[in-house]
Amino acid sequence: MIKLKNMKETALLHEKTEEPKASHEALEFLSSIGPEDVDQCLFVDSMVTVSDTGRELGEFCVSVQKASYKDEPCYLVHANSHGAIDNIPCGTSITAYVSRSLNTLEENHDEYMKLQEHTLDKKLHIVRQGGHLVVNGVITEKDEVKKQTFQFPLDSLQGFVSEASNLLILRILAQQKKVPENLTFLSFDADTQIGVSSYRELEVKKQVVGNEVVEVFGIERTVSSAEKIPAIWHCYFLPDGHLASRVQVGSSVTMHLLQLPPVVSSQDERDHKSVCEKKPLVWEEDIELYSKFLDRKEELKAAHSSYVRQHPELKALLADFLQMLLLRKPQDVFSFVHDFFIPFDSQRPPDSTFNASQNITAAQDDKS
Repeated sequence: MIKLKNMKETALLHEKTEEPKASHEALEFLSSIGPEDVDQCLFVDSMVTVSDTGRELGEFCVSVQKASYKDEPCYLVHANSHGAIDNIPCGTSITAYVSRSLNTLEENHDEYMKLQEHTLDKKLHIVRQGGHLVVNGVITEKDEVKKQTFQFPLDSLQGFVSEASNLLILRILAQQKKVPENLTFLSFDADTQIGVSSYRELEVKKQVVGNEVVEVFGIERTVSSAEKIPAIWHCYFLPDGHLASRVQVGSSVTMHLLQLPPVVSSQDERDHKSVCEKKPLVWEEDIELYSKFLDRKEELKAAHSSYVRQHPELKALLADFLQMLLLRKPQDVFSFVHDFFIPFDSQRPPDSTFNASQNITAAQDDKS
């Protein structure tokens, strides 16, 4: 009897410590995704964050663009949420390069909360290096800095999706208007531990967007871990994949789409218009010099526009930088610029990726 009891306890312990795995259906789904599926997701979602009383608290924006990462064609995913909850400024920013097969090549995830006397800041950097996924995390609060570094063999992360990959998966599922059964991926939980992220189809419902009533397709995402209560989100989408609403179950904060997205012209038309369209100028000097000036101006504009299109991450990085700068209002702007951008230096060793975090928070505390 004692031996049988010990065997049962050993079996239960094995079940509790068994490593999470992605489902067969999730692996099949990832292998079925092609560039043409992701190319249908290249647009911007912009919503407002409101309280349960209808008060606007902030904004939420997600954009996906074509890009390149170390000469490899990929997608740049940028998401940010900024606002104030209970009069406490807070926000989240994600900037990531995702491959055509939805593998995360590199991701920066920054969360902050500006309290009365200090700022709580959580940074997470994910990057593929060799045969591993290297994860560096830093949590800064007052003078206390907690650092964590993990390395996961890539062959143990089959079916892993990051937060950036999740945004693409949601758009693809919404456009397909179907969520396969038992769709469970590997993912990070709130403590950066490996857990599972599962998706479930919700009933179609009607939602008021602007002055129109539209049908929206719902998807439930659940991020589970062995030690904490699962985090659940309900997202509803328009037929073209645009996000219509998003809420974390149990939260009093909801994100809503205010107006239906406008019909956007093709990328070629936008590029042609941005490069070739000229604004009339009043010039009272030599006509020949004026003509040369215009020719040179258009040449530079075309070159600059081409560079910006090839590096869409510029807009994402600058937008995040300006938001952080205006929210924190540091006395020493030059030091703040240095500390903000130094994590993107690929020449720095992984362990020092976030060494600048403490300096940013210390500067903010000095100001307070």
